Amino acid sequence: MAIEHFGLLSEEGWVDSSVDQICPTNYWNEGGLLSDAPVDPDKTFKGNVWISSKVDNAFHLNGIRCAPNFSIPRRHSNLDGLVIVFGGQFTITWEEGEDTVSRTIGPGEFWTVTADTPYVMAVGHEGVTYLETWSEPIDKLEIYWHDDGWADR
Repeated sequence: MAIEHFGLLSEEGWVDSSVDQICPTNYWNEGGLLSDAPVDPDKTFKGNVWISSKVDNAFHLNGIRCAPNFSIPRRHSNLDGLVIVFGGQFTITWEEGEDTVSRTIGPGEFWTVTADTPYVMAVGHEGVTYLETWSEPIDKLEIYWHDDGWADR
């Protein structure tokens, strides 16, 4: 594969994304596959989340863009990760003990994802473009989705 240079903030190379309902690494938090959950991933994500076709996930990376004011449903993963914002911003909300904690992340800033910690990402009014990377290969990543923030079936 040739080395390619591109700007993550450019309009090129983005494809509409939805969470694959039959993907064996997307689970409903109450048990079972996301495909068996009472939510509609396509209605929730289509037109709100895009994946970069130019970022090679062989390096444990995903390039992601989210629409303004979109909220990614509550989720947690089995791996630690790192999210680096390139444009726009989002606010992360999670629980620490009995406290709810929020932090807004903007361009040039990052947030570390701790395995098994449920969180919500609320996108700002400009949208957001970011890279996420995981502590192990993406094929080992398991995402557990909670019931907050979904469009119903």
